[in-house]
Amino acid sequence: MATPSGNEALLIRRLQDGDDGAFRQVVTQYHAVMIRLAETFVPSRAIAEEVVQDTWIAVIRGIKNFEGRSSLKTWIFRILANQARDRGVRESRSAPVSSLSSELDESERSVPIERFVGPDGRGTWAQPLSRWSEMPEERLAVGETLRALARTIETLPENQRRVLVLRDVEGWTSDEVRELMDISEINQRVLLHRARSKIRSRLDVEAQLLGSGQ
Repeated sequence: MATPSGNEALLIRRLQDGDDGAFRQVVTQYHAVMIRLAETFVPSRAIAEEVVQDTWIAVIRGIKNFEGRSSLKTWIFRILANQARDRGVRESRSAPVSSLSSELDESERSVPIERFVGPDGRGTWAQPLSRWSEMPEERLAVGETLRALARTIETLPENQRRVLVLRDVEGWTSDEVRELMDISEINQRVLLHRARSKIRSRLDVEAQLLGSGQ
């Protein structure tokens, strides 16, 4: 069982004591991220905002029973994922987070398997892709490129989109993403690699169009 750091343990105690300031601190820190993640489960921002509101209610009701078996952040986002997944199912839009088979199917592979499964079979990277956000600024500064990037992210399979948003937009670690989504390290790497590959491919197309003057 993980032991919270001193600062987090104090924050948890304040939350459990009903400290409004502590609650405002947590909401300020996570609310926007929660909406972005909820949007990967449900069909609209309005529904995502409702899911986040329901999540905060569940956090308030459940904080006194929080035992610190995970970080506070992971606990909150697990509640969010459960709320969003259930709402997504009701909206007939989202599959469960653990449903990875279609996104890991051989026929859908965007890059050769040998690029992300090393000779030891443990998922090491032979040719890793960098974050799309590390592309040269002049490539990302063009408005149409940014719009194309947003459209491409929207069309990613749901689990690829979640991993990309959490890793490359929100800066989560691979361990945090694996714990939240309950997936293996190799699955997390495959999903992230495929998402990054599609984003980079889209940016390459945009660069070619700009270079040709179209």
